Amino acid sequence: MNVLMTVHDGVLNWLINGLLGASWWQTLAYTLVVTHITIAAVTIFLHRAQAHRALDLGPIPSHFFRFWLWMTTGMVTREWVAIHRKHHAKCETEEDPHSPVTRGIKTVMTRGAELYRAESKNQETIKKFSHGVPDDWMERNVYTRHSVLGVSSMLILNVALFGVIGLSIWAIQMAWIPFWAAGVINGVGHYWGYRNFEAQDASTNVSPWGLIIGGEELHNNHHTYPTSAKFSVKPFEFDIGWGYIRAMEMIGWAKVRKTAPQMRTGAIKAEADKDTLEAIIANRYEVMARYARELRGACSEELRKLKESGEQHSVKFHQFKLAQRWLHRDADKIPTAYQAQIEGARAASPVLDKLVTMREELRQLWTRTNVSAEQLVHDLQAWCRKAEESGIAELKAFALGLRAVRA
Repeated sequence: MNVLMTVHDGVLNWLINGLLGASWWQTLAYTLVVTHITIAAVTIFLHRAQAHRALDLGPIPSHFFRFWLWMTTGMVTREWVAIHRKHHAKCETEEDPHSPVTRGIKTVMTRGAELYRAESKNQETIKKFSHGVPDDWMERNVYTRHSVLGVSSMLILNVALFGVIGLSIWAIQMAWIPFWAAGVINGVGHYWGYRNFEAQDASTNVSPWGLIIGGEELHNNHHTYPTSAKFSVKPFEFDIGWGYIRAMEMIGWAKVRKTAPQMRTGAIKAEADKDTLEAIIANRYEVMARYARELRGACSEELRKLKESGEQHSVKFHQFKLAQRWLHRDADKIPTAYQAQIEGARAASPVLDKLVTMREELRQLWTRTNVSAEQLVHDLQAWCRKAEESGIAELKAFALGLRAVRA
């Protein structure tokens, strides 16, 4: 009887405390560490190394990340890479697997994992976009064929170590990537935040400090330069994933292939030349982001005038509010429902109309592919002269800034 009681008490103690008998803060620390390792595995291995080939990983980190993702997510490398590459190739279109622009922010936030699973069953997507991923014996016979076995093993391990609370730890691990990646990055990262660059899609930087999601917070930076291994570009931004990559590079575990270009400036040239043109084209997304600030500033000035005249509830005020949000985007990216009101704002403001017209003329420097380099240099020079003679102070300052850009 005493033996049975001892066994009973031992089992009960194990169910409550697990093998480790960890305190609450030790349990919390473990949960935060294991989920952060999962985030690092996704951003470094799946995203930067596999999907975009921004870096090469040595066999030690590569095999570790594959094993860890098998244990903590059950995601198959081939499927994740294919779906992500399709997202970039078809971004913000009906074919984008998870765009809040076409599917709605609520759908992507609440059903992101479901959208991923649905696309993973599309064999055309997998076949077309999964080239170059690992295809060794372990990938075929363990990680892909028995993807459920990994997460099941993680569940058993957590319960063994922490007792019944291990179930909660496991549940958090299983929800961690669907929430942060499928919900926050794919949802919020295409809906709300700030933009360093006028990328062709709606991507935004959710936060300048990439700590919680391993640097994935800097989503606009990534969409602008998807093959860059480093997501941070501004002095105030921080990408912890890049810190891990640099550490691995220093010990020979990784080799960076590419990082984003940095726009440099120098003395203002008397006239824009071929080097100026090349530098502008190479940094066109940042150039257009700077131009976007001028457009938003012009809209803000119009809104200020209307407030001073007591017209803050007028149709015109509403038109300028919409223009402030959308007018700096390419025409085909402005929602059809807003186009008439935005045209109304342009008609009401000669300055705004001039800025928009000249934005399109500037954009043609890198969209016209049937024109010689000499002609494009001539067009750039003409654009700068036109801007400087426009009578618009902001436009003149912008044109002088273009003549200071260096490759």
